[in-house]
Amino acid sequence: MDNYSQMLAFMWATEHGSFSAAGRAHGLTPSAVSKLITRLENRLQARLFQRGTRSLTLTEEGSAYLLSAREVINAMAEADSLAEAFPNRVSGSLRIHTMTTFAKHQILPWLPEFLSTYPGLTVDIQVGAQYVDTFDQGLDVAIHSGVLSDSSRVAKKIGESAWITCASPAYLARRGTPSRPQDLLAHDCFNFGFTSAWNNWRFSTPEGVVTVPITPKAAFAQGDLLREIALGGAGIVRLAQFHIGEDIRAGRLVPLLTEFDLPDKEPLYLIYSNRKHLSPRIRVFRDFLENRLRESPWD
Repeated sequence: MDNYSQMLAFMWATEHGSFSAAGRAHGLTPSAVSKLITRLENRLQARLFQRGTRSLTLTEEGSAYLLSAREVINAMAEADSLAEAFPNRVSGSLRIHTMTTFAKHQILPWLPEFLSTYPGLTVDIQVGAQYVDTFDQGLDVAIHSGVLSDSSRVAKKIGESAWITCASPAYLARRGTPSRPQDLLAHDCFNFGFTSAWNNWRFSTPEGVVTVPITPKAAFAQGDLLREIALGGAGIVRLAQFHIGEDIRAGRLVPLLTEFDLPDKEPLYLIYSNRKHLSPRIRVFRDFLENRLRESPWD
């Protein structure tokens, strides 16, 4: 352990530029830091610093040792964070941002079990249709779909979801079932009330990919409102598979024009700050989420 303390003192002195600054930052006297580094130099039989009157400069040997020391310190930090992943050690608040529909249909069903497994953890779920980078304001994790802009954040693909054109059996019994994408122009359709690629109703036809320019009877800010109006028999909507998969399986909604579906599916990403060592809070949530998605795929 004394060897590790010496290495820490060396790293602190390198980061802060002097023994006194390193001591102040970590609750040690300058002489204590100096003694630890002197012992390290004696053990290595090499001088690691050129001592100036106001600052320290790494020697060639010190620069070489710094690379190895940093790897050891990082490995120790990783080991500590892994130990913290046990349920009785994970604590604090986890802030999540995701789409309202994903939170309701893919997180809330297992959230009570997650909180019971990690009783020291609290969760703050914020919702919104579109991804906004607020990691600098304390966000821990985001879950969003579609094409993400380039950034320094880590985006891990956790699944993919098709977009399904659908309506209730009651609506189809009343108005008939469209057989071609162009038939949608004669039906009551509903869309999102904001500018989004989700409002592009695209289909694969013998003439190529076409976008049907529907004129929505009404537009809504949330996908769940579109789902509700479709379940009520008012018309046709286009929603994500992770959102309405249960409705399709139960027969509450009927997929339409499936022979014209594009083969591409929309990716879903788990996004977190670009850090090599994830906090235990983020790690346990990521693992729990991935396990649940494997157990209950929406398709």
